[in-house]
Amino acid sequence: MAKPVHSMIRVRDEARSRDYYARAFGLEPSDRYDFPDFTLLYLKDPSSPFELELTVNKDREKPYDIGDGYGHIAFVVEDLEAEHAKHKQAGFTVTDVKTLKHGETQLATFFFATDPDGYKIEVIQRGGRFS
Repeated sequence: MAKPVHSMIRVRDEARSRDYYARAFGLEPSDRYDFPDFTLLYLKDPSSPFELELTVNKDREKPYDIGDGYGHIAFVVEDLEAEHAKHKQAGFTVTDVKTLKHGETQLATFFFATDPDGYKIEVIQRGGRFS
């Protein structure tokens, strides 16, 4: 059986991205590997083994083109309204809170945040399918 272990994104500014993911989602560094041309920084929530790998290419000067194939990563939270308010108060880019239904079945209540490099992050209220 395969077990997901991490998702990787490329970022331009390690300090800025590390600060964002710490303040926005409470992620802490779990590993860091510095190479001559790039750095790999792994972040995680202490309650989960899944990691977000930030790849910092040292010679990169212009923003990455995220393209039309990238979707998003997702975090489940206990209090969506409080998280939404925290993100707005911190000046982070967020959408309004929305609810997705399939017929009469509520699938998720969520908002999207955008990190400093333009990556979308879905923030979902814990419950139902996302317990």
